Amino acid sequence: MKALVTGCAGFIGSHLTDRLLELEYEVIGIDCFSDYYQRDLKEANIADALNHQNFQLIEKDILECSEFPKVDYVFHQAAQAGVRASWGKNFEIYTRNNIQATQKLLEYYKEIKIRRFVYASSSSVYGESVDLPMKEISRVQPLSPYGVTKLAAEHLCHLYWVNYRVPTVSLRYFTVYGPRQRPDMGIHKFVKAVLNGDEIEVYGDGTQTRDFTFIDDIVQAILLATQVPLENVAGQAFNIGGGNQISVNELINLIAEIAGKNAQVRYIEKQKGDVTDTRADVAKAASILGWKAETNINEGLQHYFDYYNQKIKKPIPF
Repeated sequence: MKALVTGCAGFIGSHLTDRLLELEYEVIGIDCFSDYYQRDLKEANIADALNHQNFQLIEKDILECSEFPKVDYVFHQAAQAGVRASWGKNFEIYTRNNIQATQKLLEYYKEIKIRRFVYASSSSVYGESVDLPMKEISRVQPLSPYGVTKLAAEHLCHLYWVNYRVPTVSLRYFTVYGPRQRPDMGIHKFVKAVLNGDEIEVYGDGTQTRDFTFIDDIVQAILLATQVPLENVAGQAFNIGGGNQISVNELINLIAEIAGKNAQVRYIEKQKGDVTDTRADVAKAASILGWKAETNINEGLQHYFDYYNQKIKKPIPF
């Protein structure tokens, strides 16, 4: 099998790339190494893949590619991340990298027969939902420009299935965490602060909750989305949530407990675009994809601590 992974040097994309190589896929990765965070971290993410005979890296912007490789599967993980950074002038970057890039891939692969096009969507498409847990049939009304672009790209996937039979499936990830997560993400920032004895800044009062999903469970959902019959998933969206809904305050306390240290917290103004609560109803993913999360938050955090402590001993900036 041959697969294209966009955003292959990123958090989720690099884990997926490694797993596909383990499964003996031939993997072609595309990544433009955007400056959203340090290049060194991204290079470390794909260090093993670069030494694998079945991996090829294309370092290029998707919108600057004139053509794409002929593959069996397309795993579209590339995106401009970050809810809080998506406002104002920055929105141009999000529309370019999240909407236009997705459309270009879909437009290209409508002419090429592929087995599946798996799109990385987000729980951000729901916005400030009062319907918890969030179901795929719940209202989608994003609260951030980032969420708007993820939903727009999801709609593109659906319409390219309806009109051109591109075999798309969208997975709505809920707060993914684990080794290699971006340095701007909450768990990384909290772990770093607690271990270094630094103050943690929390937006709002810390009672807001998130449904945390460990990276290994995300990768498993992606793979399962390619294995079920096309007629069961084509053009559809699926919630992928870990069932680990806890508040920010509870998360910080758990991190401090694992570290054996006290956490110093300062509460600041809530940020625009941040929703109050997320919780996924994953019944659809369970019944159709045969997926369920396997990693609880305590186990996942311990995995992250192990990774973090190992990387601190190496000359990779955090």
